[in-house]
Amino acid sequence: MTDANMPARNNEGFLENANEWTPEIAALIAQDEHIALYEKHWEIIMFLRSFYSSHEMSPPSNRLFVKSVKEALGDEKGSSIYLMQLFSGTPAKTACRIAGLPRPTNCL
Repeated sequence: MTDANMPARNNEGFLENANEWTPEIAALIAQDEHIALYEKHWEIIMFLRSFYSSHEMSPPSNRLFVKSVKEALGDEKGSSIYLMQLFSGTPAKTACRIAGLPRPTNCL
């Protein structure tokens, strides 16, 4: 997969259609963010994809993102520090972009 084959994205880099996401697309988006994806990243990405599938939305804020990860994956992974180390900037926004999901509604 190359950038030329990348599905349509909005001006912030979020996929226009979450159903067009693939792990290969995630790797390209992560590369744009200067993030190398490891198992711990994939765990959060797949959690977000599952969250989206269940709720038909991205976690609407960083606070809910952290809380949801904590409930699903435990205290260590459900902390702002842990998630910021994996996904720079605003973790919910960056992780959702890589996971091919819509922009969280309350993230700056």
